[in-house]
Amino acid sequence: MKKDLISITDFTKDEYLKIMKLAADFEANPNQELLKGKVIASLFFEPSTRTRLSFETAISRLGGRIIGFADPDSSSATKGETLHDTIKMVSNYADLIVMRHPLEGAARYAAEISPVPVINAGDGSNQHPTQTLLDMYSILKTQKRLDDLNIFMVGDLKYGRTVHSLLMAMSEFENPVFNFIAPQILEMPEEYKLFLRDKGIKYYEHKEFTDIVSAADIIYMTRVQKERFSDPIEYEQVKNVYILRNSMLEKTKPTVKILHPLPRVNEIHTDVDTNEKAYYFEQARNGVFTREAIISHIMNLK
Repeated sequence: MKKDLISITDFTKDEYLKIMKLAADFEANPNQELLKGKVIASLFFEPSTRTRLSFETAISRLGGRIIGFADPDSSSATKGETLHDTIKMVSNYADLIVMRHPLEGAARYAAEISPVPVINAGDGSNQHPTQTLLDMYSILKTQKRLDDLNIFMVGDLKYGRTVHSLLMAMSEFENPVFNFIAPQILEMPEEYKLFLRDKGIKYYEHKEFTDIVSAADIIYMTRVQKERFSDPIEYEQVKNVYILRNSMLEKTKPTVKILHPLPRVNEIHTDVDTNEKAYYFEQARNGVFTREAIISHIMNLK
């Protein structure tokens, strides 16, 4: 039976831990010919830099071949081809499909009709499970644990698919505490707060980005995503609402790390980049090893 990764909840806690171990193995030895003779389809219906390039790097390091497109304008979607027909056609050529799509639920739909495994590389504002697993690997590497963590999530918590997936995954571990910092129009959706309440997990909501971050183990910054707003005036009102500056980190824990799924716009000032608490560029590097681990697990290669 084929295995897909569409939502972070498609994996169990044991699988999360297996991915963490495999990612460490791949970091130590990234070039392994596990995909020799295999073809992987990379279908990006939405722009991407890090996710697409790290997947392509992971596939190359595993010895696989890549087909697909980075721009839907270069595919038959411009001629009116449906997602159903694209997936049916591509699954004839590939052993695995990696797909990003602007519509929520598109990846689940693709998995239902594809005979080969599908990995969701982001579907609208819904889920981004491979980003979550690389975030978890980054947290484990820097904090030496996944239990008993105080995680601050800052910025666009309404449309930010990375925070939705990370919240669900980290809730599987012992005693997490979440602090949400967002303007009212971008606050964490009620369904995720209900999810935490049902599990008895503590969370706190804030409007102000102040020295409350001194309690944080992880500060997870997000970009206010212009492409998710139908009203440009609404975007202009909140685009620079929270900016993390180096001076704000003076009272934070010495072990705190700042994560960001990137790209950033203005939400992390460049003066933070040289602070040892900044980890977002290393976090992006971890994406290659984590995605090697995910592909190997999905395809039963390790």
